[in-house]
Amino acid sequence: MAEVTAATVKELRERSGAGMMDCKKALAETGGDMEAAVDWLRSKGLASAAKKSSRTAAEGLVGVAVAGTRGAAVEVNSETDFVAKNEQFQAFVRNVSELALKSGGDVEQLKSASYPGGGTVSDALTANVATIGENQTLRRVRVLEVGQGVVVPYVHNQQVPGMGKIGVLVALESPAGADVLEPLGKQIAMHIAAASPQALHAEGLDADTIERERGIARDKAAESGKPDNIIEKMIEGAVAKFKKEAALLSQLFVMDNKTPVADVVAKAAKDAGQPIELKDYVRFQLGEGIEKQTSDFAAEVAAAAGTAPKEPAPTA
Repeated sequence: MAEVTAATVKELRERSGAGMMDCKKALAETGGDMEAAVDWLRSKGLASAAKKSSRTAAEGLVGVAVAGTRGAAVEVNSETDFVAKNEQFQAFVRNVSELALKSGGDVEQLKSASYPGGGTVSDALTANVATIGENQTLRRVRVLEVGQGVVVPYVHNQQVPGMGKIGVLVALESPAGADVLEPLGKQIAMHIAAASPQALHAEGLDADTIERERGIARDKAAESGKPDNIIEKMIEGAVAKFKKEAALLSQLFVMDNKTPVADVVAKAAKDAGQPIELKDYVRFQLGEGIEKQTSDFAAEVAAAAGTAPKEPAPTA
C-alpha cells in the first residue's frame, strides 16, 4: 500500500479539482493508488475526467517539421526547462525534427540516422548531455504523409519557430489547393491542441480506456438506486458520451462549440467543390504520461552549499 502524503493529496487535487478531504479519502480507499483514486472520485461525481495529457511532467521541447506532403513530430526531453532555452539543445531538436521526416516514425531508426556534422543522432545526443550537463532523451517520433494534399503543422506555446510545449500535425488528403487546405488544417490543429482528442474516430479508441469508463459509469449509476434496466441505459449513455467527446471527428469544433469536426471538414469540401478527408493527426504534449520526481530545489541548493540544517543531536 502506497503512503498517503500531503504531496500525493496535492497532486490528486490538481488532477481532479476535488476537495482536499475528498482526495485524502479517495487515496485512503484505494491504498494510495493515484489512478484508482482519480477513478474513485469520478465514480462519486467529485471530479471531472482526468486526462494524462494534461500532466506536463517532464521538460524539453516538442518539434515539428513539414516537407511537401510529409510531416514529422518529435519530443526531446531534458531535466529542466532551462535547457529548452539553450540554443544548442534547440538546434538539436530542429535537426532531429527534419531528420525524422525520413525515419518512418521509428525512434531507434532515427537515433541511428546520420547527424549533420558527423556521427549519428545518438552520438549528437550523447555529446549534448556531456556539454550541457543534463540528461536528455529522444522520447518519441511520429510521421504523417498524404498522397495528395497537405500536412499542416501547429505549435502551441511556441518557444522558437517549430518548437514548443505542444506540437500538432494534421493530414488532409485532397486535390483541393493549399489556399483551401492550409487554413482548414490550421484551425483543426488549434482545435486538437485545445481539445486533446484520444483518437481520430470512436472505433480507434483504446478498448481498455473504454472499459475503464464503463466501470466508472457503472459505479456511479449503481448509487442512483434506479432499476437494473435503467442503470444499464445510464451506463451505455455515459460510454456513448465519452466516445463522442474523445474522438476528434465527433468532437464539437472549439471555434463555435456546436459543429462536429466531421461536419466542418464536410462543409469545407462542399465549398471547395473537392473531396477533403481528415486522414490522420498527431498531438504531442511535452511530458505527457511521464511521472516526474518532485524535489525541494531550495533544499538542494542549501545542501550543495553546505548550509542545509543539520539533524539535532540525540539526547540521552
